[in-house]
Amino acid sequence: MDPTIFLGLGLGLAAVFSALGGLMLMAALHGSRRPPYTSIFDERQKGTLFLFDGETLVDCTPGGRAVLAASPAPGPPWAKLLAYLSKSFPTIEEHLARLPAEGALTLASEDTAGLPLLLLAEFRGGLSRITLVDPESDGASFGHDTLTYRSMSEELAFLQSMLSHAPFLAWREKDNGDVIWANTAYLICAGELLPPGQDLSWPLPRLFDRTATLQGISGQRQSLRLRDGSVAWFDLISTAEGNGHRVYALRADSAVNAETVLRDFMQTLTKTFAHLSIGLAIFDSKRQLQLFNPALLDLTGLPPDFLSMRPSLLSVLDALRDKNIVPEPKDYRGWRRQITDLERAASSGVYEETWNLPGGQTYKVIGRPHPNGALALMIEDISTEITRTRRYRADLELGQSVIDSMAEAVAVFSETGLLVMTNSAYARLWAHDPAETLAGGGIKALSRHWRAQTAPNPLWAEVEDFVSTIGDRDSWVGEARLLDGRLLACRFTPLAGGATLVGFAVQGSSAEPVPLLTSERRSA
Repeated sequence: MDPTIFLGLGLGLAAVFSALGGLMLMAALHGSRRPPYTSIFDERQKGTLFLFDGETLVDCTPGGRAVLAASPAPGPPWAKLLAYLSKSFPTIEEHLARLPAEGALTLASEDTAGLPLLLLAEFRGGLSRITLVDPESDGASFGHDTLTYRSMSEELAFLQSMLSHAPFLAWREKDNGDVIWANTAYLICAGELLPPGQDLSWPLPRLFDRTATLQGISGQRQSLRLRDGSVAWFDLISTAEGNGHRVYALRADSAVNAETVLRDFMQTLTKTFAHLSIGLAIFDSKRQLQLFNPALLDLTGLPPDFLSMRPSLLSVLDALRDKNIVPEPKDYRGWRRQITDLERAASSGVYEETWNLPGGQTYKVIGRPHPNGALALMIEDISTEITRTRRYRADLELGQSVIDSMAEAVAVFSETGLLVMTNSAYARLWAHDPAETLAGGGIKALSRHWRAQTAPNPLWAEVEDFVSTIGDRDSWVGEARLLDGRLLACRFTPLAGGATLVGFAVQGSSAEPVPLLTSERRSA
């Protein structure tokens, strides 16, 4: 037989025996291994024990975890434990700081209001072992954790006290509407609403309609009429729980009063704005229309149902564009940019523009910012004012052209002695620009200029007095001679409203030396 066959069989048998040996060894190890522990402490040990390496928690019993969970202090387990123990052991931090040197210590609680408590601590192998013991549990069976029970009882008493003294109404009710539990505030309110001589009975009386419970609505507002006749408002919050509901009722009197005041204020504003001739539109911070007056309807022609839907600012401006109430730009992109500029300018309080509409009307549009990001848009029809201004300007231009056609040099002064009008003949005669005089000149400044251009003459002093006189006056005339020898015939005529007209007419010229003239006031 071939030797290679015997070699192959030997290798196969060796592999089989090796596998069987490994399986037997694993079974032996598995049978001798104990179940793994999830904690250093024995699972039956239900007391309150902690094991610390310095300030690092190594392990603790379930009772210890309950104590750490009941601690009000934030932070690591060491800080939580010190905060919890400081109520019963005020100097616990100092004693634990000396534990490595002393090796062991025993402390009795100083909290006379609570149950007595013992603290046992020992330092062994570099670890601190802290045990909390209730002295009254000595007779209890092994594993009875009274400290955990005490922590749970304290937390339960605290929660009961918080709910009993809560300033809101809370109760539980079944699906059929029976109130099976209520806090102190609910019981007091129910007792106040009972008829005289009647006591609380079981189930407890209902205070509110079951609308919120039946419809599953949370945040519903309902009212109670108290014994003194006043009405108390509550916001109800309902939460499903098993075969019933938990319901909380929060007082909402302040919110209701504020909403009533706001509603009355809005009605007052609406009535006030209704009599304005200026169209008013107020947008909130989201640029939604919140308020408008009838004048806006008259000026823009927008339908009331459209404005009642509280459209956005862009929607309102688009609607105005469709009705040719907004100046039409050359392109739509420019129109949208104009709207953006309008909103930005109005928000900063600088938007004020005149819209010349295709129909010939002229609107003045003003944007003003309001508190909380709101925006007020005011539209006023100034077509009549613009027409009146244009007509007044045309009348002024016509009057100016009339007096410019006169050969006589004319200057008109107001009641206060300011120059208000001259003609072209005046500018040629006195060789100065009357526009500069109109900016701030008066009769005194012009009389000085006249004196400088004429021979000495007391006429100009009389002219100053005449122009400055208020009341009834008579027309008069006088003469003056220019430095070039020409003789001026001057006339001074009172006008309506206290104004004065001064006229100059050149009578002739002379090459002779200019004589000294005396003023002789003559009636015209």
